Amino acid sequence: MTTPAGTPVLDVREVSKEFPGVLALDRVSLSVMPGEVHALVGENGAGKSTLVKVLAGVQLPDGGEVLLNGEPYLAHDPQQALQAGIRVVYQELNLLTFLTIEENLSFEALPARRGLVDRKALRQRAESLMAEVGLDMPPGTAVEDLGIAQMQLVEIARALLTDAKLLILDEPTATLTPRETDQLFGIIRKLAGRGIGVLFISHHLDEVKEIADRVTVLRNGQWVATEAVADISVARIIELMVGRTMTEGYPFRASHSVGEELLSVEGLRYRGNTEPVTLRLCAGEIVGIAGLVGSGRTEAMRAIFGADKAAAGTIRVNGELVHIDSPSQAVEAGICLLTEDRKSQGLMLDMSVAENTTITKLEAITRRGLLQRGAERSATQELIDALSIKAQSPAQLARYLSGGNQQKVVVAKWLFAESRILIFDEPTRGIDVGAKFEIYNLIWDLVERGKGAIVVSSDLPELLGICHRIIVFSKGAIVGEVLRERFSEKAVLELAYKNYLDPATAAARAGRPMTGEDA
Repeated sequence: MTTPAGTPVLDVREVSKEFPGVLALDRVSLSVMPGEVHALVGENGAGKSTLVKVLAGVQLPDGGEVLLNGEPYLAHDPQQALQAGIRVVYQELNLLTFLTIEENLSFEALPARRGLVDRKALRQRAESLMAEVGLDMPPGTAVEDLGIAQMQLVEIARALLTDAKLLILDEPTATLTPRETDQLFGIIRKLAGRGIGVLFISHHLDEVKEIADRVTVLRNGQWVATEAVADISVARIIELMVGRTMTEGYPFRASHSVGEELLSVEGLRYRGNTEPVTLRLCAGEIVGIAGLVGSGRTEAMRAIFGADKAAAGTIRVNGELVHIDSPSQAVEAGICLLTEDRKSQGLMLDMSVAENTTITKLEAITRRGLLQRGAERSATQELIDALSIKAQSPAQLARYLSGGNQQKVVVAKWLFAESRILIFDEPTRGIDVGAKFEIYNLIWDLVERGKGAIVVSSDLPELLGICHRIIVFSKGAIVGEVLRERFSEKAVLELAYKNYLDPATAAARAGRPMTGEDA
């Protein structure tokens, strides 16, 4: 049966979904036409993820209906959604890390020959898919050895394996460089050119303006507006998302003074760095860490925190030499690391906000070896109030918080441990514009209380907006530092390219209008 011309690939009609105490979707409607890239935006908690789960067969709606190519659609499990032609690339990576890239790409439909896996066909399929997304490495590489950006590309490549009618991309560019993002957008346009509908979910509104045809805004589980992207400004989209006019961007509190030295790292050597790392952090200071993907930013922070063993170098806290061979020793010294992957490394999602908050210093809420639940709840509630965490109670599971509030819980657990040196690795990745501003102000509130913050970020405007100075990594080495009075994307990017390109090419690249990393 031929679908009539003008029929949407996806037609969502007044769909509702309720959880205990929360109306996650309240009669939401939207449509995606064949060959259309339709952006879905909204703050964390607006209902975007719930809608995706309904479409993907993870959750059943409580009301309304969904049509797929004009026919009623209701998936009771993800397999039914796949069979119907809906493919989802989730923000939370869904890979088997103990398998190789080629095995992950085909594990849902392994090529076989005489009852055995056809390794040659497996390799050829992987090479073809990897080439489409620009992932240049051996297909036999174990996924556990990849960075987050590379894992994201594997997820996207896997989505291309099936003949999808609707492709849903949930924050697909969160960890990609501009070049990788350009490659992805090329793939999206190619798929749209084949008549596939694309539902594109992103907090990066500049990307929405670049790639989408229409945009739908959700707020508090309700449909707010659907507009042609060409007819709406980024400022108006933000206003619709948050329900108010956003007049502030990046808060830098120039009147605040920097205090004494908190952290001194001298000659730190660890796996993957080419030159010993030396850096300092003072009380009341925010130091940014910039560099291309693979530049060694995260590895340096992990070595300081003891998550990766250092081969040489010294670390001093408040002028005192400390020995750090493990994260527990770093915590004892007052150093904490808020990892870029908060869901798998920063939180225990199926435990409560209280349990996540107090895990870093259990001795503070135990008595004679027994956990004091009252003390646990009281301490957590104080931090919930102090950080404005939107949780029903300290007993709420971390899994059901929005991304911004999950990030605040990670901050809360380190405040409970009385850490003075806070290392944030991609603190606003996957967080909406309103919550980002809250995180920036939270970091500033902390440093104004005498703490020091190191912020690793792929978002250059973010670093330029909140930091006192920016240290730049390139191929495992610190190649320079930019002070606030010299801040510009060009100055940072010229350093970031230093070990990758000849000076003339680096300067030319850095002179291009850019919003973050390039590689």
